[in-house]
Amino acid sequence: MLPNNFRWRIVLLLFLVTTINYIDRNVLSFAMLDDTFRKEMLGVPLTYTLTQADLNAFKIQYGWVDTAFKVAYAVGFMMIGWLIDRVGTKRGLAVAIGLWSMAGIANAFVSSFRGLVATRFVLGIGEAGNFPSSIKSIAEWFPKKERSFATGIFNAGANVGIIITAAVIPWMTLHYGWRISFMTTGVLGLGVLVAWWMTYQRPEQHPKVSPVELRYIQQDHQQEVIQGRLTWWRLLRYRQTWALIVGKFMADPIWWFYLTWLPDFFNSSESLDQTLDLQNIGLPFMVIYIISDGGSVFFGWLSSQFMKIGWELNRARKTTMLICALCVVPIFFAAQTQNIYIAVVLIAIAAAGHLGWSANVYTFASDLFPKSAVAMVTGIGGFAGAVGGAVLAAIAGPIRVQFGYLPLFLIAGSSYLLALFIINLLVPKMKPVEM
Repeated sequence: MLPNNFRWRIVLLLFLVTTINYIDRNVLSFAMLDDTFRKEMLGVPLTYTLTQADLNAFKIQYGWVDTAFKVAYAVGFMMIGWLIDRVGTKRGLAVAIGLWSMAGIANAFVSSFRGLVATRFVLGIGEAGNFPSSIKSIAEWFPKKERSFATGIFNAGANVGIIITAAVIPWMTLHYGWRISFMTTGVLGLGVLVAWWMTYQRPEQHPKVSPVELRYIQQDHQQEVIQGRLTWWRLLRYRQTWALIVGKFMADPIWWFYLTWLPDFFNSSESLDQTLDLQNIGLPFMVIYIISDGGSVFFGWLSSQFMKIGWELNRARKTTMLICALCVVPIFFAAQTQNIYIAVVLIAIAAAGHLGWSANVYTFASDLFPKSAVAMVTGIGGFAGAVGGAVLAAIAGPIRVQFGYLPLFLIAGSSYLLALFIINLLVPKMKPVEM
């Protein structure tokens, strides 16, 4: 008898949570194109005409705001990953959603870079709870052979959030002002908090899960016997943990770079034959993130499909990750071409490769560790990714001002292949840890 499919409804719920998560965090990337926002953050009169020196100063200050968010995101991963493994997925993610939603609303009331640093720091703490919770939920609700596909689906919510942001926020900012944009997206988060709290339970406790589906979900769950106390320092003794750290530290900063700086790239790149502003920037972003959404789902499916036809976990995950890494390599041409359409396609393929990479790297936690350690391990990996993102954020502004986008795109194109090489050295054969 085939299982019913209630577990896929859980994936759709995680998809919705992730979508709202990315809407909240990406409003700022489009607000930074608004002259009123720039002037208020710089503390100059609204009638003042910004000079190029003002814009360069704004970009450098914006880089520090982005750094504050990523530092908080790193700290939040460690804190909330630990919290989730102790209070459970339902309560842990509820706390995170509430925190990031209130911080998102607070963004609407700031009037300086100092205030923006404070609200973005709190936003980073809260938003860090999304992925540890989601990965732990996938481990609770899916057998290993379906996890990368399920992860690819909910991870696609990141791009849907960006697509919605690109389609709506520029229009909303132009017509109602940047403060309303932040207020609206923060309220959406409170709405999804209600949906999460009313819907989520573990599969063995959920009244809508049949005994057949429960057996299917738990087909390869091992009896967990973890001797001693589970701590971050203990997890760092395992090569498998370091493989996840490398996969996140070297790839996540590139994704953060896309989210933070692509609006500016299309708005002010010296190489492109045309530039975009708030009135016409939405369409290219929709194209980029629709294509990359396909990459998240396809590469998650591909890894699962390899396992279904008999490939071992090690071969299936690493082959898929190699294909994803190769998709990113050509992105440095985007900083050299004059044709904006070619730049959009190159960035879209690279973003698709990243989301496919992310869908497979995130499964390391549930592939290689007991369920009771999944959120903590994911938190450690997320911490590493956010630290890498903070480092790149701190240097991206000065590099952009001094040298343009080519050095940043060269970093993006080479990071994934180097990460895969190091991962293979650390874990030549992917095997679950014995704790």
